[in-house]
Amino acid sequence: MIVLGIESSCDETAVSICKDGKILSNIVSSQQVHSNYGGVVPEVASREHDRLLNQLVIKSIKEANISLNDIQGIGVTKGPGLAGTLLTGVSFAKGFSQSLNIPIIGINHLEAHIYANFLAYPKLEYPLVCLLVSGGHTQIWYIKNIFDYELLGDTRDDAAGEAFDKGARILGLGYPGGPIIEKIAKKGNGDLISFPKAFMEKDNLEFSFSGLKTSLLYLVKKNQLFEMEDIVASYQKAILDVLVTKLARSVIIKKVNTCIIAGGVAANKSLRRLVEDKLNATINVYYPDINLCTDNAAMIAFLAEIYFKKGIRSNLDFEVIPNLKLK
Repeated sequence: MIVLGIESSCDETAVSICKDGKILSNIVSSQQVHSNYGGVVPEVASREHDRLLNQLVIKSIKEANISLNDIQGIGVTKGPGLAGTLLTGVSFAKGFSQSLNIPIIGINHLEAHIYANFLAYPKLEYPLVCLLVSGGHTQIWYIKNIFDYELLGDTRDDAAGEAFDKGARILGLGYPGGPIIEKIAKKGNGDLISFPKAFMEKDNLEFSFSGLKTSLLYLVKKNQLFEMEDIVASYQKAILDVLVTKLARSVIIKKVNTCIIAGGVAANKSLRRLVEDKLNATINVYYPDINLCTDNAAMIAFLAEIYFKKGIRSNLDFEVIPNLKLK
């Protein structure tokens, strides 16, 4: 089955075509304009999606070496995300579905991040534990079987991706914060400064990064004589240590031998190394290629195909859900 995927939940305009679980094309256009504002401007992002979607679909079809009429279904992100940007993508997808008379399904962006691992590793087996870590979410899931989820831990305030972005803003480093902090941290000593780590008591799988952010702000205001590289490296280490510790705990609690990492922060190579150092000797650790960690439409098309093959589709009147949860 050939499926078109569309992703527009934030500031990446993404289009992909998948066939029988294989990627035929996968195009992502990142909106660099937001770096001028220190964060995503929803109105600007929506206009960019509207401007780019049609041309990216044409390009994606060409790269996939298929014709328009070969497309048999369309999957589009319905949430979570920014209301305006989601609506732009969903409206486009609905029109596309009607014009070709093909089925459409609204996809949960978080669920798609999880299934990016199954796109990358088709032989992955259940049960497993997933660390889902992105700009807006930091969660640990126990996945017993396909579409069978149990939430083990969630953030009480900021997500890890937000902690990176807000930390970079405090330090005047620019946006997006994650890649910038990761790059600078390579030159610093992550053990030099001790930042607070919340909910580290035994068996606690909850997250909180607001105290860490506040601690960084106080450090900067005190103007202590630390090198920027050391501050950044220590800040990143505090975030990653919490993530890896909670993931390791969840593996023990659920007695699984497989864990996966999903979401944009999974692209962080230091996180990958820490997980491998702590867990790889005892369990199987998987994470997708970096282009499948950050927002993309291949994961949307792939998950849509799974739903279509199970006979599940959306009615044309489905709505976007900016605060959509995974259940």
